[in-house]
Amino acid sequence: MIKKFIQKIWGQPQSRRGLVDFGKRVEIPASVHGINSNLVDERALNVVRTLQDAGYEAYVVGGAVRDLLLGLRPKDFDVATDATPEEVKSLFRRAFIIGRRFRIVHVVYGRGREHEVIEVSTFRAHLDNRAAEQVKGNEKTSKSELAGMTHAVDSSGRVLRDNVWGPQDEDATRRDFTVNAMYYDPESQYLVDYHGGMQDAKKKVLRMIGDPVARYREDPVRIIRAVRFAAKLSPLGFKLESKTAKPLATMLNLLADVPQSRLFDEMLKLLQTGHALASVAQLQSLGLHKGIYPLLDVVVERADTPFVKAALADTDRRVGEGKPVAPSFLLACVLWADVKVGWDQRVTQRVPPFPALQEAIDDVFDARIGDVSGRGKLAADMREIWMMQPRFEKRIGSTPFSLVEQPRFRAGFDFLRLRAEVGDVDLSLADWWQEFSMADDAAREDLIQQAKSEKDHLPASGTAKKRRAPRRRKPSTNNVSSASPSAEPGKLPSGE
Repeated sequence: MIKKFIQKIWGQPQSRRGLVDFGKRVEIPASVHGINSNLVDERALNVVRTLQDAGYEAYVVGGAVRDLLLGLRPKDFDVATDATPEEVKSLFRRAFIIGRRFRIVHVVYGRGREHEVIEVSTFRAHLDNRAAEQVKGNEKTSKSELAGMTHAVDSSGRVLRDNVWGPQDEDATRRDFTVNAMYYDPESQYLVDYHGGMQDAKKKVLRMIGDPVARYREDPVRIIRAVRFAAKLSPLGFKLESKTAKPLATMLNLLADVPQSRLFDEMLKLLQTGHALASVAQLQSLGLHKGIYPLLDVVVERADTPFVKAALADTDRRVGEGKPVAPSFLLACVLWADVKVGWDQRVTQRVPPFPALQEAIDDVFDARIGDVSGRGKLAADMREIWMMQPRFEKRIGSTPFSLVEQPRFRAGFDFLRLRAEVGDVDLSLADWWQEFSMADDAAREDLIQQAKSEKDHLPASGTAKKRRAPRRRKPSTNNVSSASPSAEPGKLPSGE
């Protein structure tokens, strides 16, 4: 009876705990770990206090603890607790249970763009594949069947469903890297460590908990996470432990079973969390430059070309400055070479410029994007950025006035600016549009007259042909310089 009760609570036979090394609980006081508790976000602290006041265990966990150990202020905070998702939700006014495969709670503070989400997860039980329900890799399991399972793995060991709660030591063993498996109680200021995470953080080593091969099989996306963490922490001197890095290239085939939509999301995390250039470098050094995801292969292949390199660097800069970035902008930069080739070919065949561009874009979507984006907002935004480019050449009549009113004008302009920086178009064209977008109506009319005068003295430009316009007169309004729009105060912000 007692054995059945233990199985019900912890989700696995008690006798099997002896077969797995769950580490030894070590409580490290503030005098040893040196974490500055003032770096803990007040909202994360509130979540921990609320859970502890209700009688539950609660800790800041994961990357936030790692950053705190390094003396950094974390950007995001996660909390781990022994309370179930339903119990967590009942304690907060704005809390939402999300996920099926891995149920967690989002506790929301604030509204609009200023809102903050604290992610709360329940301690997970160790996943013993022998106790989990097996789903054959060559059979399709319906959502309703999967919903009835607590633990489910396929024949390769990949976790399909995991919602069995357990003690803290098992939860720590379920995490990926030792430096991400520490728990910090901001109330008592004790750090709880089971796998030598604090020592690894001090040594700046990224080490997988347990057998790396088995852990990658459990969740092949850990292959991508290893790259992402190595890229993120490389500026701080962190390196992947050799046993953790060695199997990566040989296990890429496991990603074939991961849904394309999840791989697409993981690709965006690699490229849009402020370490895009470092991520590309890690992929190349680890032998992962091909085979993770087709579109990511294109990014890595083109990362050294001037335009894509500028786009990746610009994305890293914006993230570092706390500015928003959009996947549509970066992917539009990566695939611009394909669009341009198809566009030029059609124009050469006497297809009118705008229909030629539309057809080229359709071909690129079919060849490179597929259905993973749902051809929704992402594709629409990319198309709009590309379709604006020939319109920037038209600087007379009503076109300039209508173009600056476009909702995606700033994204299209920022795309033009990057093109100008690498010599794809003349810099004076980007300068003109920057000044026009910020001028009053009278100054705009003067700029259009100037463009007319330039046109009278220069040959018409083709769709695939650059032209160098003479430098215009020094602007007398708005005090606008010719630097990039996001480089100085008062300039047109980037629209990524």
